[in-house]
Amino acid sequence: MAGGMFARLVDGLAKTRQSLVEQVRNITLRTKKLDEDFFEELEETLILADVGVEATEMLVNKLRAEVKNNRINEPDQVMMYFKRMLTDLLESHSVDGSEEVKATTAPEPEAPAFPAVWMVVGVNGVGKTTTIGKLAARHANAGKKVILGAGDTFRAAAIDQLDIWAQRAGCDIIKHQEGSDPAAVAFDTIQAAKARKADLVLLDTAGRLHTKVNLMEELRKVHRVVTREATGFRIEILLVLDATTGQNAIEQAKIFSAAVDVSGVALTKLDGTAKGGVVLAIAGTLGIPIKYIGVGEKPEDLREFRYEEFIEALFA
Repeated sequence: MAGGMFARLVDGLAKTRQSLVEQVRNITLRTKKLDEDFFEELEETLILADVGVEATEMLVNKLRAEVKNNRINEPDQVMMYFKRMLTDLLESHSVDGSEEVKATTAPEPEAPAFPAVWMVVGVNGVGKTTTIGKLAARHANAGKKVILGAGDTFRAAAIDQLDIWAQRAGCDIIKHQEGSDPAAVAFDTIQAAKARKADLVLLDTAGRLHTKVNLMEELRKVHRVVTREATGFRIEILLVLDATTGQNAIEQAKIFSAAVDVSGVALTKLDGTAKGGVVLAIAGTLGIPIKYIGVGEKPEDLREFRYEEFIEALFA
């Protein structure tokens, strides 16, 4: 893999670039006329890249209008407008930089970035616990005092895995026995954070989507405890989604958003999928900010999502 953080992002998005940008470029190069056949082929390409029906229709209709209004007929012009539209789409649903940046820029009327409680949700298998571990390492390395809460009490493996990540990052962890009440873990973790003056609580939760009703009610209960107890803390609900699952990720986002007020998305495994257009689907369909993307196995490969950087890497 090429050196440098931006080069790692470019490498990580290789499959998405091939399925999305290169395919669109190929269509424009072999098209002699920007007619309805062109737009139909473009639409099919975007849907195959998991941009989603809603976001695809919006993008194709916008490009159709640009072509007509600006009398576009050159492939390079089409790609220029296409890139601009993707940028606009992501910009309209972005967060302005990182938590660390927010804390050092001009004061905003919203709550300070830290201390904070991040309740991390998502189905089993998306990389939720690993994402928490990488976030713990990232913020501990930045000098923050981090406490992990092992709230996925239905899987002993999840508790053990989080314990290993806590040791690696040099963080405290609050855990109960397997089968304990997740809300009790949340309560104890927040009390420990207050007593130890922690900057950041990362609270794991269960992800048994096959028992959807029970899971969502459990998450609401944990959220009520967090809201009640975490006074003075900024509360975030971070939804972890697996990019390789494509449109299933969108469905999961809808289910979790209906249960708890999801404030951001961490999208994992972007380096392993040719369907990274799901980034556009999340922005265009759900309007939830993407805060982190995973483009590799290493802790530093979980990176803050900045839409300009993402677009530049995608079109590199």
